[in-house]
Amino acid sequence: MAPQYEIRADYDARTIVVYQAYPPAIADAALRAGRFVEPFSFRRMTWIKPSFLWLMHRSNWARKPGQERVLAVRITREGWEEALSQAVLTTADPAAVARAAVHVQWDPERSARGAALNHYSIQVGIGRHLIRTFTDDWTVGLTDLTPHVRKAAELMRTGRTDRAQRLFPAERVYPLPPALDCLRTAR
Repeated sequence: MAPQYEIRADYDARTIVVYQAYPPAIADAALRAGRFVEPFSFRRMTWIKPSFLWLMHRSNWARKPGQERVLAVRITREGWEEALSQAVLTTADPAAVARAAVHVQWDPERSARGAALNHYSIQVGIGRHLIRTFTDDWTVGLTDLTPHVRKAAELMRTGRTDRAQRLFPAERVYPLPPALDCLRTAR
């Protein structure tokens, strides 16, 4: 049986893909610029998720108002691990959470149909003091997955789940450095 708290992601030797859902104005501006620009907010926490299916659940397959566009954000593994090294679990002491530059929470992973699974998916909140580092230094590419997501959602709706699943990104267990193992000990 797989551990309950594992990071599963699409990654290579240098980068990891995280997902975010935005309204069209934010997604369009970011894609035109090739990086996050206003109206993206640099003054509030932004949550990144390496689980494609968790974001599909959260955004209702890009149908939830304000989350109609799904972006794959490729960031450096160095940046990802730097963020995790500064993270505090959202279940920690409230004062520690308030001071933290990065928040981590674990939520039930989701199946393609949205059912909660018996293991957890990590969500990482990048605080406003690190937003520019995230957008300017760690992010190396943005891809609009919205057409891909809509096609997969339609396949799912019409009972062709096997064909839809072929469109999902390949995710595997991310090798979390031992120094960061404490992030998966509690929810």
